[in-house]
Amino acid sequence: MISPVIGSTRNTPPFRYDIVGSFLRPEELKAARSLHLQGEITDGQLHEIENTEILKLLEQEKALGLKAVTDGEFRRSWWHLDFFFGIAGTQKISLDQGRGAKEGVQRAESFRIAGKIAFGNHPMVSQFIELQRMAGDTLAKMTIPSPALFHFVQDYNGNEIYPDRETLYRDIISVYRDAIQAFYEAGCRYLQLDDTTWGTLCSGRHRAHLRSRGIDPDQLAKDYVRLINESIAGRPADMTIALHVCRGNFRSAWFAAGGYEPVAEVLFGQAEVDAFFLEYDNERSGDFAPLRFIRGQQVVLGLVTTKHGGLESKEQIIARIEEAARIVPIDQLCLSAQCGFASTEEGNILTEEEQWDKLRLIIETANEVWV
Repeated sequence: MISPVIGSTRNTPPFRYDIVGSFLRPEELKAARSLHLQGEITDGQLHEIENTEILKLLEQEKALGLKAVTDGEFRRSWWHLDFFFGIAGTQKISLDQGRGAKEGVQRAESFRIAGKIAFGNHPMVSQFIELQRMAGDTLAKMTIPSPALFHFVQDYNGNEIYPDRETLYRDIISVYRDAIQAFYEAGCRYLQLDDTTWGTLCSGRHRAHLRSRGIDPDQLAKDYVRLINESIAGRPADMTIALHVCRGNFRSAWFAAGGYEPVAEVLFGQAEVDAFFLEYDNERSGDFAPLRFIRGQQVVLGLVTTKHGGLESKEQIIARIEEAARIVPIDQLCLSAQCGFASTEEGNILTEEEQWDKLRLIIETANEVWV
């Protein structure tokens, strides 16, 4: 025992040790997706290979002892765009160049609004149903990009369908209310909204860029909390909704830096999500002081990086948890990696063995802090 008992276990999501959601794609799946892209295997054949690899992943997640499991986003190319492409009224587009992270350039794809948007018959609902069936008695967690991100991305690409911002906001809220209800009816009780807009709004460089476009980042933060709150307002009482804040995760790269202080009062003080998954793996995320605005939500500290394979010190992780606990009560804290291991199908720059070693460290550490 490295540390005295300082917290209690938790049997509802988020759990004392948890995951953001994405996992490195196995080589078999990468090969299958390549063959599918070339037209050498059918949609059905790809789907069966995805099923096989997701089952293997679920077995590993369960064997490790995770209390909530995901499909690793194995059916997706992008953590966010695949969801956006499935919304009625959106259109996949190619960009002149990728909006790169600090190192490397992302694939030049995005989406734009081409018609009135609606949730419609979204393919990810049936994908969740399959995940839940394969997960059996273990809680299946679903991850989708947030409504704030939907607006932020489309705003860069422009649309002629919604010249009025308020009308667009109302339709985004309607899309997400329908999405939440559809996932709930499909059996989902643990939904995570992934969001890089807040990482952008923490960055001095990006805030200056927004102002150069005539956008007030502080007003945008207020608008985006409203989008999130009104989108989740009608969620059933037995459905947990978390918000994961990210600063970029394409092939281990990042695009924004800065602590949470610029958005903390609005985001932590007003967002009605049940939990925040927050990056805290290095100095880019700042200190714990902004957590003073947290109310009753759970805070999942992302103290273990997915950007590289080196293992953190258990002693240092525990020391940082105890530091955060001076601001937020220990029983409102949990532990996870700072992001997923593969926000896009390319994956981060570490091995599958290193990926699982990271999760073992998280579980072992959490079990020493919360017992």
